[in-house]
Amino acid sequence: MSEPQRYHPLFELTISRVKEFIREPEALFWVFFFPVLLAVALGLAFREKGPDKIPVGIVAASEADPVAAKTAAALASSPVLFPRRYSAAAGREGLRTGRISLLVEPGPPVVFRFDETRPDSRIARLEAGEALQRAAGRQDVVPVRAEKVTEKGARYIDFLIPGLLGMNLMGTGIWSLAFSVTSARNRRVLKRLVATPMRKSHYLLSQILGRLGFLIPELVILVGAGWLFFGVAVRGSLLLLTITSLLGTMTFCGLGLLIASRVSTIEGASGLANLVMLPMWLLSGVFFSSERFPDAVQPFVNALPLTALNQALRGIITEGRGLVAIAPQLAIVLAWGLVSFAVALKIFRWR
Repeated sequence: MSEPQRYHPLFELTISRVKEFIREPEALFWVFFFPVLLAVALGLAFREKGPDKIPVGIVAASEADPVAAKTAAALASSPVLFPRRYSAAAGREGLRTGRISLLVEPGPPVVFRFDETRPDSRIARLEAGEALQRAAGRQDVVPVRAEKVTEKGARYIDFLIPGLLGMNLMGTGIWSLAFSVTSARNRRVLKRLVATPMRKSHYLLSQILGRLGFLIPELVILVGAGWLFFGVAVRGSLLLLTITSLLGTMTFCGLGLLIASRVSTIEGASGLANLVMLPMWLLSGVFFSSERFPDAVQPFVNALPLTALNQALRGIITEGRGLVAIAPQLAIVLAWGLVSFAVALKIFRWR
């Protein structure tokens, strides 16, 4: 009787990890369909439409207050403002609770009350000032013409798709490996694997290779949905986009393995994963530019792997950059991946 054919432990472990992933419908949803739903929802919310008018309050002594009526008529001439009259108490309450962005007290002098930390309040203050000055007869010395920019590549959805791709590569890389390894340790599976003819590196690499097997479908679905629904085209090389995504996936898989190298409970893995990912969700430019943060924290922000990956992905998809242009960002991503995997391999324990 012939001996059954044996494959390399790395191959067997990788196939096992792929089968384990396919048997989890919720994991398939979060990897393939959730990013598309998020992109469609945000793309529709920020589609090319006229901006909503900013609510502005005008303090009126009474319903027949002529000064308030004249002020309201002047503000209504602005295409940006939506003026309404309030009593002094109701107006201040509306400003405090955010129902209005600006409270105007007719003068002389005219008093603007607003929260300068809110962008819509600052815009309302400028628009209200312009509208009142024009109503008073001011002539513009310099003629100005405004042109709206809505071409492809400059829209919010063009900024969003690369960020969602980077976020998804991070989330699935860290979560899937951290939970898979921790669950196996918790169920004593790793303890049994110690007696098998394989190395520690085989097991850790199989976790990464199992994740990489779903990279191409994930990339095609998300980028394809952006192109199909919103016309988001990849201006750079598709091969470079694939290689960059592959590198980013391996890096976050390494971080996932590092998180799971010692913890023995799902709660512990969840806490560490959130601790690692939360700063990158907030700082790495997924939904808005990381340039919004102060200059003092920019070196830290730019050193994060998700920031570098998002910059590289936007460079390829939106700006059509080549390998040389995004090489610094790829170097940061690669460094995080090598260090995290090396440390995980060093401190990993089976029990």
